[in-house]
Amino acid sequence: MDAFAGYKRAAARQAPRAAEVLDPFHVVQLAGQKLTKVRCRLRRETAGRRGTRSDSLYRCGRILLKTESPRTDRQREKADEILADPANGPLRLAHGACKGCPELSVLGRTMKKRMRDILAFFDWDNNANGPTEAINGRLETLRGIALGFTNLGNYVTRSLLHAGGFRQAIQPHLR
Repeated sequence: MDAFAGYKRAAARQAPRAAEVLDPFHVVQLAGQKLTKVRCRLRRETAGRRGTRSDSLYRCGRILLKTESPRTDRQREKADEILADPANGPLRLAHGACKGCPELSVLGRTMKKRMRDILAFFDWDNNANGPTEAINGRLETLRGIALGFTNLGNYVTRSLLHAGGFRQAIQPHLR
């Protein structure tokens, strides 16, 4: 499941005997979110505002979330340049370790609280929630596409068109 506490509460209420598993993707996603929070906090502290496209700390966000091996030489240089800057000490700390950074303290507490769910991944076979994530992604896309529809019938029609629900009626040769 996702690390969102609301999902955990809902799952516990609706399926109390189900094993709750926090998969590796979501653990890594949590760590990446905290690293991004450190980068954003540093930008606000140094500039007094959010980052813009011209800020190196802003542009380097996606590079810092990659591990070393898939980075290009240019990306490695940029990451090294950002991490070498003394003003970015907490970011360097968050990128390589977990001490002295409030955002990573929150991550540590979350992981400690959810340790049982994280370790359950190794106890249960076929526990990936990929299909659920795929459905959620599709629903989010539909929600974005249907923005502005105030008529529920139009919203449903647009959603079915996008999801292929009318495909057989419109294109009978696909049966």
